Amino acid sequence: MYDIAIIGSGPGGLAAAVYAARARLSTVVITGDEFGGQIASTHEVDNYPGFEDGIMGPDLTMKMQAQSERFGAEVITDFITDLDVDGPPFKLTGRLGHYEARSVLITTGASYRKLGIPGEAELVGLGVSYCGTCDAAFFPDVPVAVVGGGDSAIQEGLFLTRFASSVTLIHRRDELRAGAFLQQKAFEHEKFKFIWDTVVTEIVGDQGVKKLLLKNVKSGEESTLDVEGIFIFIGHDPNTAIAKGKLDMDDHGYILANHLMHTSVEGIYVAGEAQDSHFRQAITTAGDGVKAAMEAIHFVENLPEEAPTLTEAAST
Repeated sequence: MYDIAIIGSGPGGLAAAVYAARARLSTVVITGDEFGGQIASTHEVDNYPGFEDGIMGPDLTMKMQAQSERFGAEVITDFITDLDVDGPPFKLTGRLGHYEARSVLITTGASYRKLGIPGEAELVGLGVSYCGTCDAAFFPDVPVAVVGGGDSAIQEGLFLTRFASSVTLIHRRDELRAGAFLQQKAFEHEKFKFIWDTVVTEIVGDQGVKKLLLKNVKSGEESTLDVEGIFIFIGHDPNTAIAKGKLDMDDHGYILANHLMHTSVEGIYVAGEAQDSHFRQAITTAGDGVKAAMEAIHFVENLPEEAPTLTEAAST
């Protein structure tokens, strides 16, 4: 039995653990399959406050883990497959064990949709990126490509023009899905270029991206594009399967929460990209985690002292 169980080990979960453990509540972080979340696969982070010279993504999450453990948080490597929301206490089922907690924080994040082509996974952090705001500064005065046709692709592409020598947007259709205002800005920008009716079939490079192999979906014609970076914006999928049918969600699977990170079940909170489809930044996720932790602390401290555990309740 824990006071607070945190599902997920990205910046939101680890920041929440610092606050919860520092409040002297028994706190567990259940990591999931990928410790640290998306930020842990980022080669270098130079926009997280407090690290003037930047920091490697894995190093940032390790520092956050160490800080939470210093206050007494327990970090367990397991993947939660089921959440019983009939509580408190709440029961969590993992691949390796079972857990009970008086309050639960869901910080499971979201996954970038991938192209699934050769070279993509091998060059993540070496020219392949899913976040222009995070990584644009690493591509000064070099050509880059953007894949996608929605608002995110155009917004991030326009941001990239502040750094890159050129931004070529590759879209599998012959028109964009982005809003009219964004389209106009992109069409009028001198650095923005477009390749229509085309998909990327391979990303070529060794220690960095060198070129893209392209194929026109209408003519079948193949070509190459020399770039040093490719930014992929074809959507996100929130990692919220454990809450499906149990917590209120929107049509895209994001958990609905109010400004205090409360979900539709009292005592269960959510932070980061499991509920945020807009900002998707490590620092905003960490802030969400802190808000969720503070609310969970208040919830736990105001529970009746005689509230039984699930094990105790089953035996009576």
